[in-house]
Amino acid sequence: MRTQLLLIPLLAGLLAACGKSEHPTPAVAPAPAPVAAAPAPAAPVDGAKGAEVFKNTCAMCHQTGVAGAPKLGDKPDWAPRIAQGPDLLYKHAIEGFSGDKGAMPAKGGNPSLSDADVKAAVDYIVAQGR
Repeated sequence: MRTQLLLIPLLAGLLAACGKSEHPTPAVAPAPAPVAAAPAPAAPVDGAKGAEVFKNTCAMCHQTGVAGAPKLGDKPDWAPRIAQGPDLLYKHAIEGFSGDKGAMPAKGGNPSLSDADVKAAVDYIVAQGR
């Protein structure tokens, strides 16, 4: 009887192992080779952002001409400024400017604006002045 009791667990173990693969599975799969990230595409000009910044910051002066600011869409007033090129317009808008025709506070008086936001607003304004 004692021998039969020992055989029962042995048979149960053999039956449980029936149908299992004999090939061991690796404990840890090999790490995949690192993949170089593709460079991010250049950010598109965001006309909506420029319009938003204009509305919230720039319009205070560029809608009414305060402090000699050229008005939005005033092509004759914008033409000589646009002719100076975008880099100078960006510089004056970001750093501020004071000249014969008026003054431009740095970032339109809103220091919380990023340079990219100011450039978007300049691009928007220039597009309206062409």
